Amino acid sequence: MISKCLNKDLYFSQRKLNKMDVVFRKGEKADMPSVHKLIKELASFENEADAVDVTIEELEKDGFGTKPLFNIFVAELRSEIVGMALFYSRYSTWKGPTIHLEDLIVTKEKRGLKIGSTLYKMVLEYAYEKGVKRVEWAVLDWNEPAIKFYESTGATVLRDWDTAQIHTEALKKYLNK
Repeated sequence: MISKCLNKDLYFSQRKLNKMDVVFRKGEKADMPSVHKLIKELASFENEADAVDVTIEELEKDGFGTKPLFNIFVAELRSEIVGMALFYSRYSTWKGPTIHLEDLIVTKEKRGLKIGSTLYKMVLEYAYEKGVKRVEWAVLDWNEPAIKFYESTGATVLRDWDTAQIHTEALKKYLNK
């Protein structure tokens, strides 16, 4: 069970997973160098190693400034961040308040220890406590282990939707800026 106190927006759990003590907690500004490393590891796993533009400083500012743009839970093993779940609020015109899980990553050496599933459950518990109508995320179509895991938890993988994005340069060009 993850102990929580919504009044302070604090999530914390210490669990023994496969004979290892893993601390699960809300991320802090000081964690962002390790989080940035995990983001780069995820990009490499997704065959997009050169796609990460965000800096540690931007993560610190965007997550811990006067108007934080995201929430983050981390998993710590022996004082090392080995996993994280980064998420933020969205609004669906069909459902109302939702949460988008942007990234869920566990470092390669620590996969298979239920760290990822614990972080995932923490996000879902947070969403439930906040009363959101849906949690959503993207999963690559070739990542069958992840798809099977998500479906086993009751999630529906929408295979008939494509994701559209417009990046800075295309945005400038389209807007004639």
